[in-house]
Amino acid sequence: MTRLALFGAGGKMGMRLTRNLLSGDFDVTYVEVSEAGRQRAKDAHGVECVGPDEAVKNAEIVVLAVPDTAIGAVARDIVPKLNPGTMVVCLDAAAPFADHLPERADITYFVTHPCHPPIFNDESTPEGRKDHFGGIAAQQGVVNALMQGPEEHYALGEKVAKTIYAPVARSHRVTVEQMAYLEPGLSETVCASLLVVMREAMDEVIKTGVTYDCARDFLLGHMNILGAVIFDEVPGQFSDACNKAIEFGKPVLMRDDWKRVFDFKEIKASIIRIT
Repeated sequence: MTRLALFGAGGKMGMRLTRNLLSGDFDVTYVEVSEAGRQRAKDAHGVECVGPDEAVKNAEIVVLAVPDTAIGAVARDIVPKLNPGTMVVCLDAAAPFADHLPERADITYFVTHPCHPPIFNDESTPEGRKDHFGGIAAQQGVVNALMQGPEEHYALGEKVAKTIYAPVARSHRVTVEQMAYLEPGLSETVCASLLVVMREAMDEVIKTGVTYDCARDFLLGHMNILGAVIFDEVPGQFSDACNKAIEFGKPVLMRDDWKRVFDFKEIKASIIRIT
């Protein structure tokens, strides 16, 4: 089996990945530097963690399940020790996009990130419907980028992605730059910001005397049907009244130049801030 070293096995993301790697067909070595993290991994999954130097000796794949702010330091420490042809897998485009990975031409850099289970899905089990993050019971998509390395390594990297994020419905190939437009651009700068505004709007309605349950039911129900039409889940069209509300509401809520968040320099600046 392909030898894989998981760095950060006792962290939040590492614990998720460990659960799926245990049922995969990789020969996995688990790496965790903190004693508390080692104990978490042992208690939850029964795995014994080792130190970084021991893990990289024979690793064919190294997965960095560490925070974005730590990837640069971790990579600078371990990349010089890797055998030629080793694949380094990052779980987010931020550090690779910000040039935090050390230069080394004879290894592969592969970046993968989950889409998370979609709002519109066919989940038929309680576990699937409750798996909002993914990687447990709900189908989700993944996005992958072969940043550098031989083309044949893409299939190996995709296999890693489908294992750690299982169950996977669809796999999408993008560039690292395109992944940065997806996150933080689309998912966080735009989607998360607007969802926070929607929650704040719901709270404003509650201040008028509408109960929390009523306001939440009303908003989430409308998010469901409006989203289904807007995102081509069902055929349909809005009422004249709704279209008129959008026509007058959007200029109040959105600046005319809001799409500048997708300017390359804005994406770059956003990633620099979080790494």
